Amino acid sequence: MKGESIILGKSKKFALRIIKLYTYLRDKKRVFVISKQILRCGTSIGANVKESTMAQSRPDFYSKLHIALKEAAETEYWLELLHESGFLEKKYFDSIYIDCQEILKILTAIIITKQPIKTNK
Repeated sequence: MKGESIILGKSKKFALRIIKLYTYLRDKKRVFVISKQILRCGTSIGANVKESTMAQSRPDFYSKLHIALKEAAETEYWLELLHESGFLEKKYFDSIYIDCQEILKILTAIIITKQPIKTNK
């Protein structure tokens, strides 16, 4: 349960950073399409992690965490594009990108360590 509580906090803080990034991109850089994409997937990570805490079953729990993992991977992609296209300065990119990668690692660890071992019978 410790990993789950850590990911709840980290994904919520990350979502708040993504909201600020969205506002910056929209208002200062006038980037509309990509800013909406990163807002959607970057905040969806925490929403799916939160949903997993109320899962109806183990498969439902894993489904929500897998969705969160996929959303984190998509967020990572949009961050890379924003940086490589010059819309996101290196200093800010490095900070938020590290947070995104940490979330990816935590989600992966939770999924791997919590899944039951399948046996061939």
